[in-house]
Amino acid sequence: MSTRPRSILCAVLDGAALGGDAHAAATALFEAGVDWIQLRDRSLEAAPLLALARALVSARNVVRATSPDPQRRTGGAHAPRVVVNKRGDVALAAGADGVHLGLDALDTRSARSLFAAGGGGTPLVGASIHAVSELEASLAAGEPIDYVHLAPIWPPRSKPAERPPLGLATLRQAARIAERAGLRVFAQGGLDPARAAEAVAAGAAGIAVTGIVSQAPDRAAAVRALRRALDGAVPQ
Repeated sequence: MSTRPRSILCAVLDGAALGGDAHAAATALFEAGVDWIQLRDRSLEAAPLLALARALVSARNVVRATSPDPQRRTGGAHAPRVVVNKRGDVALAAGADGVHLGLDALDTRSARSLFAAGGGGTPLVGASIHAVSELEASLAAGEPIDYVHLAPIWPPRSKPAERPPLGLATLRQAARIAERAGLRVFAQGGLDPARAAEAVAAGAAGIAVTGIVSQAPDRAAAVRALRRALDGAVPQ
């Protein structure tokens, strides 16, 4: 039996993608095989963003309490998680698992201090990067990051491409550097099941997706297809 860690499936979604019943939408995604939901919504002020984050955390708690898989329950290695984009204060108030920062707001020590002062424990802290040099710079600065999203590996589905795709060779290089530093790299941009398997084979610890889930006519089926691809992938 393989002892390879479960590849993380992170859905990066906003309020519009979650719809009118964010709790139900998030519950369905978690039950289909999503590991993390990253709430990224630049259009919302603090109060509605907090309400949305709390709905996701409530869904997380339901799945942790009721999953037939003991590894998905509270305390399990594969328990679902909620991460809030940039707003550490909202993440803490909602009871989320962590915060995802951009390089334009990369202050991981402040995020960790905020959680510690507020009784939120040790948060997951991640960042988005778009080049191996950005990963190397953050490591050289001693930023205590748990994971990074490297994007775009392929042209994204959910928005016009702002940067040329990085490709699998760059992902492999970043994954090697990250492994030595003890952090995880998630591939982001243009993912589908076949590419998800390729990303894991190249060394990614998981994938971060938006369009393939938010635009799918059957989101649960889309998630299950990605989950099967991730679970069947063989790192090279």
